[in-house]
Amino acid sequence: MALSQPKTDATEARLAAMQQPQGGWTAMARGQAVTRVREMGLPARRDEYWKYTRPDTLVSPEAPQAALFETQEAPVFDQVERLKIVFVDGVFDAEASDDFTLEGVTIERLADVASADIHWALDLYGVLEANGQDPVQRPLAALNTAFASDGVLIHATAVAAKPISIIYRHTDTASDVLLHHVVKVDAGAAVTVLESGPAAARFNGSIEIDIADGGAFHHVRTQGRDHECRAATHLFARLGVGSVMKSFTLTANGVMTRNETVVELTGDDAIAHVAGASLGDGDFHNDTTVLVTHDAVNCESRQVFKKVLRNGATGVFQGKILVKPDAQKTDGYQISQSLLLDGDSQFLVKPELEIYADDVACSHGSTSGAIDEEALFYLRSRGVPTGEATDLLTLAFLAEAVQEIEDEALSEEIIDRIGAWLLRRRAD
Repeated sequence: MALSQPKTDATEARLAAMQQPQGGWTAMARGQAVTRVREMGLPARRDEYWKYTRPDTLVSPEAPQAALFETQEAPVFDQVERLKIVFVDGVFDAEASDDFTLEGVTIERLADVASADIHWALDLYGVLEANGQDPVQRPLAALNTAFASDGVLIHATAVAAKPISIIYRHTDTASDVLLHHVVKVDAGAAVTVLESGPAAARFNGSIEIDIADGGAFHHVRTQGRDHECRAATHLFARLGVGSVMKSFTLTANGVMTRNETVVELTGDDAIAHVAGASLGDGDFHNDTTVLVTHDAVNCESRQVFKKVLRNGATGVFQGKILVKPDAQKTDGYQISQSLLLDGDSQFLVKPELEIYADDVACSHGSTSGAIDEEALFYLRSRGVPTGEATDLLTLAFLAEAVQEIEDEALSEEIIDRIGAWLLRRRAD
């Protein structure tokens, strides 16, 4: 179906404002991605999967301004032994980054190798993104494939000696950044990737992950801090036989954030867990959109998302489990819940199950409510102040999502960050 003229005009205006990297092994994927963008058009509010989120500021030719935020808090994951890779407004910072040498892994920058004729990432760059365009179109992800000038290419050949930490820093109030990461996990290998920090005034990020048989990929991400920033992120993952993927995202602050996750379980006995916790206060809009496709036997998936909202904040969850005809013995679980700390906030939900196999155990649930008054009274009657009691109940509400993080040290770090956010907003 032909695009409307307004949508075509908006798409062409955005494309005209961008500069595409030329040549090298990414050229074909980039060209195909531009074609996809033109065929789909950039998202508009009337699109089915954008009806809860206004995409205007994510697709306009110029990025909206985003003020910088000063904080005395230590950088997240600072106490974790890790290999650091730093981008400042999308530009690699060599002085702040560690040497890329790490046992069990090879690490390269997209900008350093994209001009070559051949690379191992040729079989992945833009491939999982293109696969992820069906059944739901994701034009911002295609835009990223076409125009991202840099990113990190990670090839895990064994068990990585320590996590790889990609750190984003925001120093330009008008920065407009696209970064594209690719991760390949060989059979029996394992790697943990951490992402943290405000990347830019407007950020379009994408990560494609291919996990071979028996491989494992763990991902922990924190978003927020600079409240006026806007972000659209995309995670595409393909899992082989007996492989494992676990991804967790903490979003605290951020005037507009949309996180899309697309997971394909293509090998028997694979496990995929996607989880997140969101904390919003005021002009906060957080959209979580997830598609998990079961296309193999005896696979397990979990979607666990919790959102805490106050002072008019908005949370969105659109999650789907698709079970194909041959994916017998599927175990799919999806839960999305919100804790509304006042009467002005809202939680908009679209949970979906689409099942074509008959030997499955799939469930989804969604609830929205206020603090449990009986539990609050119980704590207050034992001398706990109202603010502290509310925070304790909030942490308990978020616990199921945080528990999806396998590494205990990382889990504790996330709990500490949530506790600090709540303390700063406590009203005793």
